[in-house]
Amino acid sequence: MGEPWNDPGALARKLAPAVYRLAYARTGSRTDAEDVMQEVFLRLIKAKPVFASEAHAKAWLLKVASNCVGDLFRLPWRKREEPLETDMAAPEAPEEGSVTQAVLSLPVRYRVPIHLYYYEEYSVAEIAQITGKSEGTIKSHLFRARALLRDKLKEENCVEDSV
Repeated sequence: MGEPWNDPGALARKLAPAVYRLAYARTGSRTDAEDVMQEVFLRLIKAKPVFASEAHAKAWLLKVASNCVGDLFRLPWRKREEPLETDMAAPEAPEEGSVTQAVLSLPVRYRVPIHLYYYEEYSVAEIAQITGKSEGTIKSHLFRARALLRDKLKEENCVEDSV
């Protein structure tokens, strides 16, 4: 336990933001992201894994976060949720026209690889390992997500330019 990457408290202080960002990117909800983050660190304390390095610890935590989000979406009550009324404002919505908003508008299968690649700076191979998908699938999702983002951001800029 002498290494900082094997100390749950040190890992929580250092890597909680990365776990939260991944959970938020996947769920689009601050509340759900906080719940996932809490579950990830509870699992860390229960499992007591020994990590070879900080990178190994971060990859483990992000893999567990990805699994926890999947578990969250499989809960029976989640399947019965209905969307909010359209006239209700979401207090946690990102700024209109922001890149964050564009990323959050992507389908989840594209949102997670984009987040891990650009925000967490993981390679395609590392993302494949974290998500349990093949490298080809990750490359394809990144390619499609970039195209969607390019179109969405171009569309928003054209609208702003014409106003």
